[in-house]
Amino acid sequence: MKLVPVGVSARHIHLSREHIDILFGAGYELKNMKDLSQPGQYAAEETVAVIGAKGKFDKVRILGPERPKTQLEISKTDSFALGVAAPVRESGKTEGTPGIKIVGPAGEVVTEDGVIVAARHIHFHTSDAEKWGIKDKQLLSVKVKSERPVIFEDVIARVSDSFALDMHIDTDEANAAGVKNGDQAEVLL
Repeated sequence: MKLVPVGVSARHIHLSREHIDILFGAGYELKNMKDLSQPGQYAAEETVAVIGAKGKFDKVRILGPERPKTQLEISKTDSFALGVAAPVRESGKTEGTPGIKIVGPAGEVVTEDGVIVAARHIHFHTSDAEKWGIKDKQLLSVKVKSERPVIFEDVIARVSDSFALDMHIDTDEANAAGVKNGDQAEVLL
C-alpha cells in the first residue's frame, strides 16, 4: 500500500521581492512563523488583504520564502467570493490567469495575473518516486478513506530531491472528502 500524508492548503499568497518591497517597505524580510511540510518553506507572520471585483479577504497568509513571481492560491469557493475567475493550474503556471489587488501595511499593488486554484498534487522526494515507480508530472489516482471516501483523479506527481512526501489539496476538496491535515491517502496509480 502506497500511503501519503494529506496536507490541506488554505488560501495563501507567495510574493515576489518587488511586491514585498511595495507592500511592506524596501528591503523588508518576511518572518518565519511556522515551518511547512516542504523543506525551506514556511508560513510567514505577515498577512495581506486581497481585493477582487466582488469581495475581499483580510489577513491572507504569506508563504515564504519570496518567489520569482507573485501568486495567490485560492479555492473555487474563494474565487466566487472574490469575483475572480481563477482557473485550476499547477503552481507557477500563471500565464493567462486573472490578477488581484493586494494591500499591505506600506502600499498596494495590482497584479496582471497570478490568481489560481492550485491543481491537486503530491510532492515526492526522488527516492520515494523511484521506489514506487512514479515519474515527475505523472497523473495519479489517490483514494482517501473517511466518512466520505473519495478517489481523486488527475493528481499531479511533482518529483524533486528538495521535496518531502506530502499530498496537497485545497479546503474545498478536503471538506468534500471529510479529510484533514495529517490524514493518510493511498496512491492507486
